[in-house]
Formats: sequence, structure tokens, C-alpha cells
Amino acid sequence: MSRIAVLIPCYNESRTIAKVVKDYKEALPEASIYVYDNNSTDGSAEIAKDAGAIVRYEYKQGKGNVMRRMFMEIDADCYLMVDGDDTYPADSAREMIDAVLSRKTDMVIGDRLSSTYYTENKRLFHNFGNTIVKKAINILFHSDITDIMTGYRAFSYRFVKTFPVLSEGFEIETEMTIHAIDKNMEIDNVVVQYRDRPEGSESKLNTVGDGIKVLFTIINFYRIYRPLQFFAGLSLVMILVAFAFFVPVFASFLRTHTVTKIPTLVVCGFVALASIQSFFSGMILNSLKQKERQDFEIKLHQVTRSGSGPD
Repeated sequence: MSRIAVLIPCYNESRTIAKVVKDYKEALPEASIYVYDNNSTDGSAEIAKDAGAIVRYEYKQGKGNVMRRMFMEIDADCYLMVDGDDTYPADSAREMIDAVLSRKTDMVIGDRLSSTYYTENKRLFHNFGNTIVKKAINILFHSDITDIMTGYRAFSYRFVKTFPVLSEGFEIETEMTIHAIDKNMEIDNVVVQYRDRPEGSESKLNTVGDGIKVLFTIINFYRIYRPLQFFAGLSLVMILVAFAFFVPVFASFLRTHTVTKIPTLVVCGFVALASIQSFFSGMILNSLKQKERQDFEIKLHQVTRSGSGPD
């Protein structure tokens, strides 16, 4: 098993992949550099192999699918995930790795937003999207994560082997963050430099399309990881709506002693019942979630005790 594995998902990065491989081989000479090619058509895999990387393939399209394959196939004490577009200099790699190996941190976030991201990144909507996603997760999950969407991270063995990858695309970073918060894992932050893509290298991220997917991912994971809060909030909205429509009907009844809007009254009753059902659904799901947390802790102990993590 490798002590350190550098994981580089790659899709059409022929202009930059050789430099990324060489930079991380110099920064971490003892590490195994893995490039997983995701159906590139520009010869990226051959270029990475010539640069000295261990090249493997994932044919199901999407960064999440690539990370799932990497996490399943590679065993290491510490994993460093970095994009193949040469936007993350290797200067901070050693510090991030040391946080995992020495301080036993489970996930180290390479924080771009506190350094050069907003000046280097030329896509304004990306800046706006990063801010929205960060605030949404920190509010909903009561956290203080500085950079949610960064593709520069380091992981412990126990994080990688207990993380169920569900996302297929660029939502994977959001999923990793929420999982680490929910499972009370040790999260550290290292401020890293960021540089924009070199000329001729194009981003695979669709600002609007992938941004919407990320927002829906946040909502979906809030439902999964915080079921009581989610369904209780939904219940509150429904009961307020039912009450708002019921008040005029009831006021009219007090004046005339006659129910003049029977359909409205019936709908209010059904909405109120749906509100009660939503609340108790949240309570039941919250109990199941608590059981899942207990099972996860047992699994975490088993993975740690297997001796695969750092000493």
C-alpha cells in the first residue's frame, strides 16, 4: 500500500496534465501519482503516462464517477486530490499531506477563496456561485467551511474507505464536504494559491447547469442528513399556508354562521393533515438517521482498527 497517493481525474487536459504530474512528482517524490482518464479524446492519457504517472481509466463520464473508481481501487495512508488543469500549484501539497499523516485530519480543504481565487478567476458567475454554495452549506449544516467547491483536498484512509460516493459529476466536492460535517470528521483548512487556467485550456464546468445541480444536491443532502429539520420546516410552511387560508373562512363563519367556502375549508384540512404527516415523517427518519450514525461509527472503528490508516 502506498504511503501517499496523488489522485488526478483527467478529461481532455493535454495542455496541462504533463506539467501537473511533474510538479507533484517534484513536490512529493515518494508519492504514487495516479491519473484516471475519463474518455479523453486529446491524448491526455498517453501524455500523463509519458510524464511518469500511473494511468488508469474510468469510462462512465463524470468527476464523481472517477472519484468513486479511485477510492475503490487505491489504498494509501493519505490521498491528495488535485485537478489536472494546473490551477493548483504544488507548493501547499506537503502541508496538506502532513495534516493528514501527522495530525490525523480526515479531510484537508485547499482553500482558494481566502487567497487568489477572486482575482485569478475570470468567470464572475463562478465567483458568485462559490459564495452562494459556501453560505448555504454553512447556514444549513451549522459549519464554518471556507471553500466548498475546491478540487484540491487531502484525505485520510478512513475517510476514503467510509465515504459512499453518490454524485456522478461536479457535485462530488459538495458531497464530500457535507459527509465530513455530518459524520463529525476532523476537517482542516490550508490556504492555497490559485491560478486561472492557461490559455487554450477550457473548463469542463457548466456555470449554470452544474451550479443548479450543486444547489439541488445541497437541498437533497439536507433532506437526507437533516431529516427532522427539513420535514419540520416543510410542516411549518404547510401549516402556515393552511392557517392563512382558514382565517378568512373562519371569520366569515363567525359573522354569518355559514361556511361559504367549503372547498377552501376542505383543502385547508388536507394541507393541515399533510403538515402533521410531514412532521412525524421527519421524526421517524431522524430516528433512522441516528441509527445510521451509530452504524457508521462502528464501521469507522473497524476501518481504523484494520491498521490501514496512519499510525
